[in-house]
Amino acid sequence: MAGGKETPRQRMMGILYLVLLGLVALQIPDSLLDAFKNITDSLSQSEKNVQTGITNTFDAFEKTKLKEQPERAKPFYDKAKKASQITDDFNNYVESLKNALITQTGGIDEKTHDYKGRGDMDISARYLVQGKKAEELRKKVEDTRQQLLNLLDPKDQTGTNLALIVTDPPKNGIASKNWEEATFGEGIPMGASITALTKLETDAKNSEAEVVKKLLGKVDQAVVNLDKFNAVAVAPSSYVIAGQPYTAQVYLTAYDSKSNPNITVNGSRLPVKDGIGQYTVSTSREGVFTWKGEISVKQNDGSIKNYTVQQTYQVARPSAVVSPDKMNVLYIGVPNPLSVSAPGIPAEKLHVSISEGSLSGSAGHYTASVRSPGVAKVSISAEVAPGKTQVLGTQEFRVKRIPDPVPVFAGKSSGSTSSANLKAQDRLFARLENFEFDAKFNITRFTMFILKPRQDPINLSTSGSELSGAMRQAMSTITPGTKVFFTNIMAVGPDGTPRGLNDIVLGAN
Repeated sequence: MAGGKETPRQRMMGILYLVLLGLVALQIPDSLLDAFKNITDSLSQSEKNVQTGITNTFDAFEKTKLKEQPERAKPFYDKAKKASQITDDFNNYVESLKNALITQTGGIDEKTHDYKGRGDMDISARYLVQGKKAEELRKKVEDTRQQLLNLLDPKDQTGTNLALIVTDPPKNGIASKNWEEATFGEGIPMGASITALTKLETDAKNSEAEVVKKLLGKVDQAVVNLDKFNAVAVAPSSYVIAGQPYTAQVYLTAYDSKSNPNITVNGSRLPVKDGIGQYTVSTSREGVFTWKGEISVKQNDGSIKNYTVQQTYQVARPSAVVSPDKMNVLYIGVPNPLSVSAPGIPAEKLHVSISEGSLSGSAGHYTASVRSPGVAKVSISAEVAPGKTQVLGTQEFRVKRIPDPVPVFAGKSSGSTSSANLKAQDRLFARLENFEFDAKFNITRFTMFILKPRQDPINLSTSGSELSGAMRQAMSTITPGTKVFFTNIMAVGPDGTPRGLNDIVLGAN
């Protein structure tokens, strides 16, 4: 069979070799070829079943994890889709080799639904081995396998055994064959080669399923992925009184920025962004308030674990202390309201006392009553710890009498008015001007002088604030040009002390 001129014997040996090959082909029983066809069909069905499982896995993932945790799930989802694309590219290549073998051997027999050239023992070796297609296929298998593994983390690659792999058969002396020759070489019927190629497609699909399962399962493996860290300092109070120790707990905390767990406070769900819930509540009234929260986190097994948190906070009225030395005054005879507060301390825990006079009230609102001029000291203390009281401060107040009122008749204290207006009045009034407290003074006695032109003056006195009958009679006779004087005016205010007031001088016109 070598090149060159052949002898009749050599030519006869060649003919006999060809006849022998033909006889060997004839010796392959149909039952064996049918078995290859059955195996091929079974592998194809298995590949379809695996693909159905992969599709269902993607559908379930898209409806749950991808929708609930898009930021975390999307990277794993994209890698899983990449695995499917890599496998599809490989199987499309293998399918092209199968179609070439089928086409070159006459196609499909419509009666048997099998390949017409299924027993052809030459096409596989010629097209795949000699044509270097098998060598190219082996490289495709190795490249596809590595691409699929590269989608996994290094630690996951180590423990992952993919079905898609090719290995040379055990060496057997000089005649040892590589994988290409052992699978598609001389003496391998075309039907067997189709089965081998279909097995590679199924192995690729099983490898895809394994990679997709591991990738999408990563989302469940780390239901809470602590990817953000903060330094936290927590103190019982941010307000500390001088003399008391400041205590705080300092530690590192972590949270999952890509998961938005269910967080509720007092039964109401909070808005959550980047894994952090924001609790906001109005502070319309003062006092100490406590809220309780609950964080629900899904575990790997699908169960829900709840974590509770509780905080207490105080709402106090905004306060500012202005203490000009000459304006801190308490007045005798009137209730003096005092508002007392200390930032960081509940009003009900304050204790207030006064050195002179008395205090009434509670919870930050008090009334001071003082009796004599001088200085009164208001002291404030509080319970800063169980069983421990501390003085927070002392405020001095000057104690003064209420200012003298201004006497008024006919709406005036001096000047002139009509004689008719003067005649219409029946009493004097004592009026406090520019004074914030509601303090009332009563006129107790006064003297009235009426001085008419070219006549002797009329001098009358009375007690109380009303004009006496004689005074009213004298007032009825006044004419324009008359002068009316009120002197020796005495009044008594809330403190009970008699006050001598200024004179009133009015002219009639």
